Amino acid sequence: MPRILKREIDADAYTSLAGAGVAPLLSRLYAARRVGNAEELQGRLTGLLPFETMKGIHDMAAELADGIEAGARFLIVADYDADGATACAVGVQGLSMLGARVDYLVPNRAVHGYGLSPAIVEEAARLEPDALITVDNGIAAIDGVAAANELGIPVYVTDHHLPGEALPAAAGIVNPNQPGCAFPSKHLAGVGVMFYLLLALRAELRSRGAFDGRPEPDLRVLLDRVALGTVADVVKLDANNRILVNQGLQRMRAGLASAGIQALMQVAGRRLDKTSVFDLGFMLGPRLNAAGRLEDMRLGIECLLAPDLEAALPLAQRLHEINQSRKDIESDMKEQALALLQDVDCSGMHGLAIHHPEWHAGVIGILASRLKEKYHRPVFAFAPGGDGELKGSGRSIPALHLRDALDWIDRQHPGLILKFGGHAMAAGLSIREARFAEFRDAFDALARAWLSPADLEEVIETDGELAPGELDFELVKTLENGVWGQGFPAPLFQGEFSVVSQRVVGEKHLKLDVSVEDTRFEAMAFFHSDSLPARFVGVYAPMLNEFNGRLSIQLKLHYWEARQ
Repeated sequence: MPRILKREIDADAYTSLAGAGVAPLLSRLYAARRVGNAEELQGRLTGLLPFETMKGIHDMAAELADGIEAGARFLIVADYDADGATACAVGVQGLSMLGARVDYLVPNRAVHGYGLSPAIVEEAARLEPDALITVDNGIAAIDGVAAANELGIPVYVTDHHLPGEALPAAAGIVNPNQPGCAFPSKHLAGVGVMFYLLLALRAELRSRGAFDGRPEPDLRVLLDRVALGTVADVVKLDANNRILVNQGLQRMRAGLASAGIQALMQVAGRRLDKTSVFDLGFMLGPRLNAAGRLEDMRLGIECLLAPDLEAALPLAQRLHEINQSRKDIESDMKEQALALLQDVDCSGMHGLAIHHPEWHAGVIGILASRLKEKYHRPVFAFAPGGDGELKGSGRSIPALHLRDALDWIDRQHPGLILKFGGHAMAAGLSIREARFAEFRDAFDALARAWLSPADLEEVIETDGELAPGELDFELVKTLENGVWGQGFPAPLFQGEFSVVSQRVVGEKHLKLDVSVEDTRFEAMAFFHSDSLPARFVGVYAPMLNEFNGRLSIQLKLHYWEARQ
């Protein structure tokens, strides 16, 4: 059973925010997330960290500017997830706006594998580019960059993933996580890194007089896709990332979204003027990711680059259909995984590794995420990768850094892991199928050594109780328009409720009328059809519900415990 824990409030931060005129309740919420400066809440572009401290960005901007002036042909090599797709679209459109000749190539997950592999370099060479630019990949592409160098094609790496012990011999590297980079935010997504490179390139071209006599390209038009990729990649929403996301959301709500974003919102049945972080992370992101998981991410990139709604809508509709197929595959795989684990005492396992010969490699990351949520354990799910290999995708809990775990296993078991990479919370690897049991045992042993019983206890953090008078439309609108996500969690509240009535709606959701003190609220337990106890302590998020022209406040229940 999860433990409910109230977030601690930084007293100094609260005093600073309240003193600056921030409402007491909002001051409490932000102070619990270590925001102590009211300026940080404005989300203005002027608050963005300057690009100047990013290692390698000046040299790369200068060399790209030289290439633009010489008419060089650039080829972007993308990644096949939502961050890679948005980074590619931002790179293609942004470089074109700055005068470059640019095209793109995206690996196929099943054919080329991840990133700048020698196989994708060979394919890229047929297009006769003067230089390659990686987005959301490349920092681990030792062999791929070497292959390009042998062909005389310079490679400019833009990435955000953690580097290994050695860096590729690239013509330039821009990555806030590379050794020696003084850029204060280490949490930019791949699309954020590309956006920063474009800012530096525009500044370099400006210094050369490239815009004399004509308006400078307005790179703000790219911010809707920057916001989408940042949220979809589940990077930490530090102050800098929240500015990028906030600015993108504002453009969408103002009707300034690109045609591709408009089309994706339309097929998802969402309102553009009310676009939220939820839409980016749970509506648009999965539709993009599905293409890379099951088919070809060119669909997603072309949608994001579409010149108008007429061109974008068929692509968005196809992405929607692929996502429906992804959901079906995921559902089947989850049932198989739960069946495989039925006879396993997961309470006795600290780290889970699971494999099935019929699983689809494009969906194992989602499966690992679902299992991690169910068991509150770090999980790797594996699918066949061809030639006797298994491809694994992992998701972790906060107490275990997944990439560091793989690095440790690689050192302790030489040759067990063929290749790996990733972040603290998500990582991928390849192993030989014959050595799956060895990896499974090694991962569980590491988790036992690194994790305490307390680490394996699920904790639900809340922002405490709300007085009935505090829960009003203004508060809920403020929360729904906020930028919340990884590292900056959306507010959750708790309270003790009495059930007035409850019924199943839509065959799978429970709709309730509940009361607290003398105030009644509507509540929803989504994807739950069993009755709740007459009295319960519930953890909830307030949300606005519009039905038949009537706007009401609903409580979205996340967790509940019976009370006598």
